[in-house]
Amino acid sequence: MKALFLEEINGPIRLVNTETPQVSEGQVLVELRAAALNHRDVWIRKGQYAHLRFPFIPGSDGAGFMGNEPVVINPGIQWGENPMFQAQDFHILGMPTNGTFAQKVLVPADQIYPMPDHLSFEEAAAIPLSGVTAFRAVMTRGKVKYTDRVLITGIGGGVALWAMQFALATGAEVWVTSGSEEKIEKAKAMGATGGFSYRDPDWIDGARNTIAFDLVIDGAGGAGLGQIMKICSPGGRMVCYGGTTGSIPKLSPQLLFWKQLQLIGSTMGSPQDFKEMISFICDHRIVPVVDRVYPLEQGEEAYTRMEHGNQFGKIVLQIPE
Repeated sequence: MKALFLEEINGPIRLVNTETPQVSEGQVLVELRAAALNHRDVWIRKGQYAHLRFPFIPGSDGAGFMGNEPVVINPGIQWGENPMFQAQDFHILGMPTNGTFAQKVLVPADQIYPMPDHLSFEEAAAIPLSGVTAFRAVMTRGKVKYTDRVLITGIGGGVALWAMQFALATGAEVWVTSGSEEKIEKAKAMGATGGFSYRDPDWIDGARNTIAFDLVIDGAGGAGLGQIMKICSPGGRMVCYGGTTGSIPKLSPQLLFWKQLQLIGSTMGSPQDFKEMISFICDHRIVPVVDRVYPLEQGEEAYTRMEHGNQFGKIVLQIPE
């Protein structure tokens, strides 16, 4: 079978012919038709990830056939019994196990879910990792309500866009931040009420005089998250699912306790989260945002686009039969 291999840190993404994996008890072989990139794939390539193992086939997101049935793969393996947090041996498809940037992938049988019938393979491949991360942050941990005013930071990335789509589907009022006015306008075209440029050093002060948020969904952390506390409503919830800009300096305990805020951590999602997410997507006929589709042999170009951060939506690889 054809697959993309990464052989070393900062190495090239090479298309190779390799042996089809052998099925053992409790596993199934999925014939993939599409796979999607995540920032995780870029971090692994740079060596910024734990328990690295080379060479390997990257990729966490995938959709294809199990037999004759169209399926989508839950990449979060061995979550454990407690729905509140993942077990110590929890891991994500695509490191340390071989992933979805291949014609076939071997996964545990309980990681397979029916593919939503209103989506193409390319669209379905855009769901798994970012989708379940967003669903858990917005629905399970953030407990969004239709009466909420929601702020989603860093719109354009996969998790942030899914978070916006899930929140909008509940009837909540959604606002976004971005460093790109074009991305803010695209989000508004999808239903967001408005947005703020985080490149404006005074945006927090401008917003706090006119608006307050009941729920914040943030994947950046850094100094910005501490500042966003200023524009939270009393009793508001702040869900943090990532930390791309680092630790949070100058986080005010006074704001935290006086406003009775909740600062909530969230990552990935349990099997129940994934099941509920697929049902929610089907019930609301949600179509994920696909930024660009590349053939499998253009994996290097797909990685480059992801690394530059210009995308609005998911970057997808189309996999040949």
